[in-house]
Amino acid sequence: MSPAETPTTQGPMGPAYRLVTIVMIAQVTLVAFESMAVTTAMPAVAAELDAVRSYGLAFSLFLSAQLLGTVLSGTWTDLRGPLPATLVGQAGLAIGSLIAGMADSFAVLLVGRMIAGLGGGLLVVALYVMIGRAYPESLRPKVFGWVSAAWVLPAIVGPLLAAWLTEALSWRWVFLVVVPPILVTAVLTWSRRATVSPPGHVGSGRERSTHRRAAVAGALVAVAAGVLQWGSQHVEPFQLLPVALAAAGLVVVAVVAPRLVPQGTVRLARGLPSVTMSRFLLAAAFNGAITFIPLMLVNERGTSSTVAGVMLTLGSLGWSVGAALQGRDAFVRDRFRLLGAGGASLAVGLLGLAAIAGLGLSEWFVPVAASAMGVGMGLAMSTVSVLGLDLTPIERHGEVSSSLQLADTLGSALGVALTGAVFAGLHRSPGEDGAAYTLIWVLCATSAALVVLAGSRARPVDVQRART
Repeated sequence: MSPAETPTTQGPMGPAYRLVTIVMIAQVTLVAFESMAVTTAMPAVAAELDAVRSYGLAFSLFLSAQLLGTVLSGTWTDLRGPLPATLVGQAGLAIGSLIAGMADSFAVLLVGRMIAGLGGGLLVVALYVMIGRAYPESLRPKVFGWVSAAWVLPAIVGPLLAAWLTEALSWRWVFLVVVPPILVTAVLTWSRRATVSPPGHVGSGRERSTHRRAAVAGALVAVAAGVLQWGSQHVEPFQLLPVALAAAGLVVVAVVAPRLVPQGTVRLARGLPSVTMSRFLLAAAFNGAITFIPLMLVNERGTSSTVAGVMLTLGSLGWSVGAALQGRDAFVRDRFRLLGAGGASLAVGLLGLAAIAGLGLSEWFVPVAASAMGVGMGLAMSTVSVLGLDLTPIERHGEVSSSLQLADTLGSALGVALTGAVFAGLHRSPGEDGAAYTLIWVLCATSAALVVLAGSRARPVDVQRART
């Protein structure tokens, strides 16, 4: 029998699982570091490659490619197990990072970012399937906890290490430094392939057909989102064809994406649809905003990359605090209200950033605003995950988790696309972009404020009646 089927008293670091556990933790740590570190290094990248106006594309196209990898990996892992998607994802992340680190133009860097994003999307889904295949049910909660914890250290150390690499060596090392560890994890994954991908359930023909249709729809949304992001960068100076393609991409996303989430999500129907929309709005607001914090600090206020990295780290610490608070007994009695509270805290932090940019307040208020944003995300994102499972029967937990992941990734991609388009349209020169940053953060605060409304509608009608 496979390890997933064999009862055992071993923990995740027991002899049968130790190497697989180490590989997975290392894998998550590398993906998390890449995500956090690049945000800190990107102002230097944009300056050297003369791409400040198109700054947002380095993030939004990465996220669109990640969305494509996520939806493709779902079908691939169901049909072939997690091993092929894991190995290809590791290769994609390594090759993409190598290309980005060696790029001599912004276009080449974008190619590297998209390849890395595709690899990251493949890895995320394969990781969850790997946990289901490689570990017995009794160990899975602990393994998922370790996976979540693996994001914490990179979120704290990543910005600081990226700032040091950028200033002491070159921004290129922020991308290149992850390549050797990724290759090592690929070798270790192959060496434990029998444990990583033991025989598992293969769905019926009908199930596989359903997965394929979902993958096609998800891929269509990902490509359309990428086209939307690219075209939106050509508003200023105006170019008709790219802008027309962006409009077509927006239409495709608007038509197809709602089919991949619970019915009623767009109109904030009560219960799970509003929970799913909350996930979308939170991701759009936070990622659309935090992408531009380092650029504003470096270009508008003349701070160093190190200072910008420290301020991002404080936001990460706030997220950890919010996540810890939502787990305390005093805060879990009414999770529906907790969701709204998280959205409100995020909105307050974003309005603080807008005030800093628009009113010329000291940049040392940025850590306060970033901490409020982090607390809000820590409160709300964990709450969304819990409510998503609480509001659905156990046999639909996989479907709901997929919908929430899609809402998260798509929200991030479209949020960064919107803020990137605003910046591209209003960008003048470093030191003169205060209006652009102000509008960006006001728009993100609006998205966060809508989470308060969505949270009020997350409570199903039967629960609401039971309380009255």
